[in-house]
Amino acid sequence: MIQILKPSIFILTIGILTSSCHNNHVQISGTKKTVTGYYHEQYRPQYHFSPESGWMNDPNGLVYYEGEYHLFYQYYPDSIVWGPMHWGHAVSRDLIHWKHLPVALSPDSLGYIFSGSVVIDINNTSGFGSVEKPPMVAIFTYHDPVLEKSGSNTFQSQGIAFSLDKGRSWTKYSGNPVLKNPGIRDFRDPKMFWNPDVKKWELIMAVKDRVHIYSSADMKTWTFESEFGKDIGAHGGVWECPDLFPIKIAWTEVVKWVMLVSINPGGPNGGSATQYFTGNFDGHKFVPDETEVKWVDLGRDNYAGVTWSNIPENDGRRIFIGWMSNWDYATVVPATSWRSASTIPRELILLLDNGHYFLTSLPLSELGGLRIKSDTASVRMQTFNGEKEIPTRNVSLMQSELLFGFELTSSPSDTVGIILENSNKEKLIIGYSKSHKQFYVDRRAAGNSGFSKEFGRISTAPYDAGPVLKLHLFIDASSVEVFVDDGRLVMTNLIFPGEKFTNLKLFSKGGAGLLNKAVIIGLSGIWPACE
Repeated sequence: MIQILKPSIFILTIGILTSSCHNNHVQISGTKKTVTGYYHEQYRPQYHFSPESGWMNDPNGLVYYEGEYHLFYQYYPDSIVWGPMHWGHAVSRDLIHWKHLPVALSPDSLGYIFSGSVVIDINNTSGFGSVEKPPMVAIFTYHDPVLEKSGSNTFQSQGIAFSLDKGRSWTKYSGNPVLKNPGIRDFRDPKMFWNPDVKKWELIMAVKDRVHIYSSADMKTWTFESEFGKDIGAHGGVWECPDLFPIKIAWTEVVKWVMLVSINPGGPNGGSATQYFTGNFDGHKFVPDETEVKWVDLGRDNYAGVTWSNIPENDGRRIFIGWMSNWDYATVVPATSWRSASTIPRELILLLDNGHYFLTSLPLSELGGLRIKSDTASVRMQTFNGEKEIPTRNVSLMQSELLFGFELTSSPSDTVGIILENSNKEKLIIGYSKSHKQFYVDRRAAGNSGFSKEFGRISTAPYDAGPVLKLHLFIDASSVEVFVDDGRLVMTNLIFPGEKFTNLKLFSKGGAGLLNKAVIIGLSGIWPACE
């Protein structure tokens, strides 16, 4: 058995590992920094998942087991800048409230622990447990920094580990790596799943600017099946963090397969983004329905997202979560003791419209449990011209859910939308232009953006709206997630205002706009408050 690194690698205090909020001092890179209130630092998300301290990026190992949703993630506990990767770990019973657990996987002699996935080996095909006590098995990329520095192309390989106590402790397989590098620099991010049609484990992983698919009976010996992606899809950068899963077309029993592939750079608004393909998969080869490039999220800050495995059949949802950042500026965004957060969890739904398949994303229904009934404001139908402030009844906009309906065909305006503004005259503008058939999020004047020349830009998305434009927004301390027309278009963007946004305005251009209705709802935080 390969041993993990010595305990000296862990600089985090025990209080942090056990989620104690009685100690507001965290140790980072050997220096002690004071935090202002547990989970209440400036820009700290209040209802999104973020690590207590240190650096976080890709979600990993998403799996449900015996009442718990597991979230593993790329983690460097010793700094708020990317470093030797570990797997952080948290669990939830509702995908909203999270409990931090100790680091699950740490670097060892084979390298850092890069992205991967986790499954429940129900039939004990691996032999790591038993049918009565099936093992939880992780597969991940080993990244050997010594080999990388030497100029070798074989510094990434795939290893496995197992847990017999619901992910609380892990044992690395003594025969690692189980999938050696064939001489390719980018050879990583394995997503494993059981395919009942062929009665084998399937594995999709990123290889340069495409994916490779493998199969195995026991997770230890893998057979190459096929390759997908050459000259198909977006190729502005390397492919990363793939996912492959079956899903029923909404309101039918017809099953299609969906492949998610993140790409960096090459996103529709610059930097990182996640594309998807629909098609058929026979256990050996994926055949796409179309080769047109499609994006899961057209904002700038939803990357490396994957879906949960082992969701109970009586639930049946395909649940997704992403890393809420962009490699264009991820390492320099404002932060104190932690850096990065996850998106809100979302349900992916596959639609068929005029012969074309497309994914929609809906905020998870469990988020409704955060609504504060006493902190709600409603605005009735009204016309508006130019900018018009609407009352919010002192609902905290920086921790809220907003719903709007705009009548488009019955109003003369060309462009309608909303503005979030603060006393510093910083403002975030979200709008839709009928003539350009374009939706946009403008954060150029929304606050701090001097940390990167790539940050302060407008994010745009082509969109052909119908008679009514529906907007559903989730706003947190440093993010806005916009779901348009029941998730047919989604845009996620970070924001760093110097002060909280307190004013909400409607705006129109080219004539009067018509608001159908607006609802502003305050949301409760998910972290315990203590000083």
